[in-house]
Amino acid sequence: MKNTIKLLLLGLLAVTPAAAQKLEKANPTGLSKPAPGTYTQVIKAGKLLFIAGQTATNAEGKVVGPGMKEQVEQVFANLATALKSQGADLSHVAKTTTYVTSISEFRAPAVAAVRAKYLGTNPPANTLVQIQQLADPAYKVEIEAVAVLP
Repeated sequence: MKNTIKLLLLGLLAVTPAAAQKLEKANPTGLSKPAPGTYTQVIKAGKLLFIAGQTATNAEGKVVGPGMKEQVEQVFANLATALKSQGADLSHVAKTTTYVTSISEFRAPAVAAVRAKYLGTNPPANTLVQIQQLADPAYKVEIEAVAVLP
């Protein structure tokens, strides 16, 4: 019985630090500022980074370009900015979720070239979803990411 209690106490001690893990929140310079109380651009939990869905907005919150190619370029630039703020880059991204208003536009060769420019030949795991509309009707693409810090 004593050994069982000792094992349980040791187990609780091992679990407590993980359960008490602190979340660090950041809205990096270079990304548009979220409206108060809506969301945070980057959450760090230990070595994991959770990056909010990035759209084709510049630091001033203006939509960049009407076309899918221009928007994907801005989205990846925003992801790179978010990652850099935490000491990481796109090579540290393990998973993305991509929301688009047109899969056919997203799969166009010019857009594929932009993705290859940022992700190289070894892209992260990805889920691609076509939806009717994003938060702003001008948005054609939104990509969220999970990364592992070096």
